Amino acid sequence: MRGMRSYLIGSAIIIILYLVAQYYKPQPTDWSPSFLKEDKIPFGLYILDHEHSKIFPGTTIKTTRQPVYNTLKDNRYKNTTYLFIAGNLKFDKLDYQELVKFMNQGNQVFIAAFDLGKILSDTLKLEANTSFSTKLRAVPIHFTNPLLLPKNSYVFDKGMGDQYFSTVDSSRCTVLGRNANGQINFVKYTFGKGALYVLPNPQLLTNYSLLNTAGSSYAAKALSYLQKVETLIWDESSTLGPIKDESILSAFLKHDQLRWAYYLSLIGLLVFVIFEIKRRQRIIPILLPLKNSSADFVKIVGKVYYQERDNSDIAQKKISYFLEFIRLNYRLKTLKTEEEFISALVLISGAQEETVRQLFTVINGIQAGIKVTDGRLIELNKLIEKFYNQAKQ
Repeated sequence: MRGMRSYLIGSAIIIILYLVAQYYKPQPTDWSPSFLKEDKIPFGLYILDHEHSKIFPGTTIKTTRQPVYNTLKDNRYKNTTYLFIAGNLKFDKLDYQELVKFMNQGNQVFIAAFDLGKILSDTLKLEANTSFSTKLRAVPIHFTNPLLLPKNSYVFDKGMGDQYFSTVDSSRCTVLGRNANGQINFVKYTFGKGALYVLPNPQLLTNYSLLNTAGSSYAAKALSYLQKVETLIWDESSTLGPIKDESILSAFLKHDQLRWAYYLSLIGLLVFVIFEIKRRQRIIPILLPLKNSSADFVKIVGKVYYQERDNSDIAQKKISYFLEFIRLNYRLKTLKTEEEFISALVLISGAQEETVRQLFTVINGIQAGIKVTDGRLIELNKLIEKFYNQAKQ
């Protein structure tokens, strides 16, 4: 027991030291575009969420992780904005139909995403592309409204302003922004009393952009196109996915430190078990597998029948089993074996008519009381086997 106690104490100390070291270890900057409002990483939306009361004054924020159809179906929203900020959107036809109904009722939709998905792109005839700027030459962007033009165009690093729409149906939309090359990068579509705003640069609304003056100014002006509303629905189904039942272990494994602590605990437990088995496990006796006595049973039964020489009983059992096979497989009534039954059996089973007729001639004779000799019993068995070989199973 002293050795076991020392092992457990040592393992606990190692795990605690590892957790402390991982906690205080400098973390590298995470540049992954999460677009989550609780993330403080460069491409998270913590600042936008934290400042929503200033950007959307008097507006109630409602977060949803349900698909568009589930969120809007049977809910008559009024004076509402639906906000999508994500890397890509996956709308289906039902989602788009509900979104159009939502806008026709006078509501607004603001989408900032690299990839709009097939349904939205095909319907709006809108396709995004990238200009691939470099650190030395970033493509400036600006608004088309003269009242929103700054002294200098907006210039962003990290390729945040590189996205634009390579395909646009200008007859259906209003152009709100362009880059220095004249390419469109912000549009508005009108649906009934409502509107749809589409921006191909979701990174312009993230923490990295909002931390500098140009970025916060651009984001504020882009979002200022949205009219003041009572409710804003913030979509998270495109970033976090639909709500699912998560176990405690899945939440535990999301964090690197806890995940590795869990793995180390399992490895330590495995080493302990192996070590203890090696020291204390008794020799396991060899148990012979149970003998299959089915073949012996069949031989014994066969000898009994052979000694009794009751051919009639054997023949009746074979006939009963054969007729039961016909009833189960071909759904035919075997009470009578007249011409109609034989024709039906030949048609359904696919066996040769000659074989069927010979077989039932022998069966009818045995059932009529004719003495069953060894030769007649052998003939019955051969005809039944011949039928099985010819019939469709």
